[in-house]
Amino acid sequence: MPTISNVSDKVMTPVKPGRTWTIPNVISVIRLCCIPIFVWLLFGRHDRLAAALLLGGLGATDWIDGYIARRYQQVSELGKVLDPTADRMLFIVGIASIIIDRSAPIWFCILVLVREVLIGGSLAVLTLFGMKRFDVSWWGKMATFLLMFTFPLFLLHAAHRGVWSQSAGWLAWTTGIPGLVLSYYTAIAYIPLMRNALVAGRRERTSSRG
Repeated sequence: MPTISNVSDKVMTPVKPGRTWTIPNVISVIRLCCIPIFVWLLFGRHDRLAAALLLGGLGATDWIDGYIARRYQQVSELGKVLDPTADRMLFIVGIASIIIDRSAPIWFCILVLVREVLIGGSLAVLTLFGMKRFDVSWWGKMATFLLMFTFPLFLLHAAHRGVWSQSAGWLAWTTGIPGLVLSYYTAIAYIPLMRNALVAGRRERTSSRG
């Protein structure tokens, strides 16, 4: 289960407060800039194969910016916001585009999208009310990892190119069902955690004012 903690509680040294253009932040910006390219490939070029490969590549690089930030001590306040923002934007725009393209089961896409919007919206609102930051659980990371590959696989299956198209469909369900179950499990697990983090954050604010 996840535990309440600041990211700075880990063994890592933040960069200087004024430094924002770190390598991890640049990677996150590049990933954000690739989202319109994905949409263009899918709807402008009508190339599901290219769109699937780009989406899969962006999903596979999800861990790179965080790893570099921790490994080379380039953690920044901007990065703590930019990295999850890039992940969530990629997820929401990617799934919404796939729903429009009808290249994956609509019910599956909607279930994933609803979970992302609810969790993302709750975190944003509660942060405004003083919620303390907390670490994503290992199960939450695993759910994201599985779903990041599920949707490119659905796109590959819908592309109908090559003998591996049918295999991509089977692989999509192999990663998609466990990813969906884990995503809702972690969403439920985050409810008491967010409540405790909100109380802890408000207490810190009250004590600092006193």
